[in-house]
Amino acid sequence: MNGDTITAQDGAEPEGDSPAERKMRFLFALRSRGVTDARVLTAMEKIDRGAFVRGLFADRAYEDMPLPISCGQTISQPSVVGLMTQALNAQPRDTVLEIGTGSGYQAAILSQLARRVYTIDRHRRLVREAQDVFRAMGLVNITAFAADGSRGLPEQAPFDRILVTAAAEDPPGPLLAQLKVGGIMVLPVGQSDAVQSLIKVTRLDSGYDYEELRPVRFVPLVEGVAVE
Repeated sequence: MNGDTITAQDGAEPEGDSPAERKMRFLFALRSRGVTDARVLTAMEKIDRGAFVRGLFADRAYEDMPLPISCGQTISQPSVVGLMTQALNAQPRDTVLEIGTGSGYQAAILSQLARRVYTIDRHRRLVREAQDVFRAMGLVNITAFAADGSRGLPEQAPFDRILVTAAAEDPPGPLLAQLKVGGIMVLPVGQSDAVQSLIKVTRLDSGYDYEELRPVRFVPLVEGVAVE
């Protein structure tokens, strides 16, 4: 829900850009920050970030920066979305669980790469708004729930891939348990008031392999369901 931050002017667009020029600059920014997987870039080209950004910040949808959304949350900066998606390495037959629907942008991208995406957020309003965008885009392989993401979705487990867009001090045990052997989970870990690390967890027959990817800053993973 909240990717790490960069300065507002970084990736800013000149006024008067055509849609094609904006898209070209958007993809160039992704590549320059390490998003090189062709399938991920194609998905991010197809899914219009502008559909997930409303109000005052709509004209900044194609800049590589996080932006505010409802419920005091943010839509992550595109390069972080791309790097997390790239590390997840979702395959066409995979079932993916996303914790932290937020705007729905990440789930929409995953829908282009996997067979089925389940996404959970503790804010009912965010789930409703994301569902509206999914319907408008014709994304029929996403199922969104308002629920406690820290507990995962045991009734649909196990999952081939799990992506968490909020930071816990350690990978939550229920989510690790819902990952298939051979499966991959990508998530930020660390104290919520400090720079965290994005890590990739691979479940093995004998346990879990942990790989540290890069420093990030995300909102904390909060238990329970919000009142709104």
